Amino acid sequence: MLAETRTCAHEGVDTYVVCVEARVTKGLPQLVIVGLPDAAVREGRERVRAAIRSTVEGFPLGRVVVNLSPASRRKGGASFDLAIAMALLGAAGLCNRSMLANVVFAGELGLDGTLRSAAGALPTAIATRRAGVPRLVVATADAAEAAVCEGVDVFGVSTLGAALALVQSGFTDAPARVDTRALLDREQASHPELADVRGQPAARRALEIAAAGGHHALLVGPPGGGKTMLARRLSSILPPLTIEEAIETTSIYSIAGLNRGGGLMSMRPFRAPHHTTSGGGMTGGGSFPRPGEVSLAHNGVLFLDELPEFSPAVLNQLREPLEDGQLTVSRTAARLTFPACFMLVAAMNPCPCGMHGTTSSACDCGDLIVQRYRARVSGPLLDRIDLHVHVPRVGFHELTCNDPLEDSARARARVMDARSLLGDLRRRGTAGAAVAFLSSPAQQLLARATERLSLSARGVGRTAGVARTIAALRGASMAERADVAEALQYRPLRGLDATP
Repeated sequence: MLAETRTCAHEGVDTYVVCVEARVTKGLPQLVIVGLPDAAVREGRERVRAAIRSTVEGFPLGRVVVNLSPASRRKGGASFDLAIAMALLGAAGLCNRSMLANVVFAGELGLDGTLRSAAGALPTAIATRRAGVPRLVVATADAAEAAVCEGVDVFGVSTLGAALALVQSGFTDAPARVDTRALLDREQASHPELADVRGQPAARRALEIAAAGGHHALLVGPPGGGKTMLARRLSSILPPLTIEEAIETTSIYSIAGLNRGGGLMSMRPFRAPHHTTSGGGMTGGGSFPRPGEVSLAHNGVLFLDELPEFSPAVLNQLREPLEDGQLTVSRTAARLTFPACFMLVAAMNPCPCGMHGTTSSACDCGDLIVQRYRARVSGPLLDRIDLHVHVPRVGFHELTCNDPLEDSARARARVMDARSLLGDLRRRGTAGAAVAFLSSPAQQLLARATERLSLSARGVGRTAGVARTIAALRGASMAERADVAEALQYRPLRGLDATP
């Protein structure tokens, strides 16, 4: 007897529907799974067998073959358990087979038949809707996340027995419902407050420009100046996620297994990987490629502290996603594209001891050591960073001053107004497109600076884009000479030497 149902598989950040076919024939009792399953899927045979025996009397006798179609694409993970179990119950005549064909099942089974959360609930719901399948059954913990997708009925169950009863009843229970707008508007854990930062007016100004225009920033200064503190407060002045961005971000985290039972993400990601992170961890990889840090920071911030301590090979892998907003990973079996539109904020000391260029302490590093330290960050990578900011140490008076400082809410309001004014202008646009928003005197200044500072075409475009953002922050649609002059101050003039 043949029974058929459906589940979903993930390939990178893409999800597609898999047809699960089960047939029981005469022969020695055996359960065989074909269709390029990985070890987790193959080991599911014992989980499925035990779960069925815990739910109904007996297990289908004879040779049982389960086929996962399309058979030419590899399948991985434990989320196939529920679909395989339901197909087996249908093949054994213990389930309404006509109902199974129009349902997607996704979830991991325990030996006692309990249904556990599986990665990728929201992408599974989106793929289900795209395939035209009307119903999706997931674990109860994943129902809120999957129900964010409109156009498909999502049912959350806690056991295999509950899933079987749901099918037998013809899905008479009410599907899960969530208010997406309410999820976005719900109160979130508070961000670190910008008002906590004492001093550093130039760095605070640079962060506001970066947030308004989506520009990358590099903070350079001695230890203890507040570089990390500033970077961690960038998220507090960014606009909230839109519904589309929230669904996109949640899908990435769901596939990575980092949002199980978390519902819809409504806060922009902030990723701060350690400097020992490998290339695969940064950009994504593995036999079944999973999102790396650059994709987990999509629609948010990627913070790289102690930038020169990262491997130069890892840093150079960031050049393409910084330019294109996506990353293509080629493997023997597949070529996958991961989203990677993030804001890069990096921090570093001016030298290994951190005291180069300061007046308070003598630097113990020789010129050759300083040069080697800075050379770990390549010029092409630096050219893609729009704002190079010097962060000096803060004096005692500034640290102990009780004068009220501007909070994140006021800065975020200006950022949102500026982004509204900028409209569709992107910092990744061509130099000509950005220069078109400069007044004639501003263009003349930029032309002279291009000659004197030997700016690349990318440098001209990014300088013009920063000037446009500065103008938008003051409510103007056209950048003037003063805006270009301020933007030029953020370009690297002597490599990484941002110190006075």
